[in-house]
Amino acid sequence: MKTLKFKTNIQCSNCLAKVTPKLNEQSGIDSWNVDLQDPERTLTVETENLEPEDIKKAVLKAGFIANVK
Repeated sequence: MKTLKFKTNIQCSNCLAKVTPKLNEQSGIDSWNVDLQDPERTLTVETENLEPEDIKKAVLKAGFIANVK
């Protein structure tokens, strides 16, 4: 299991609601969380086999940006 961390532009619970289906439908994600209290809105993903680019693409489909920390 590896932990990937990303700085995102997900700002609020409405933004989170838009990105949730995209991350949930991405096979290979064991768990994920966005810390809305963190100034960098850190997205933490637990995965066995996905690469950072896979997560970035899933977040981008929802209209948001995720950059590897």
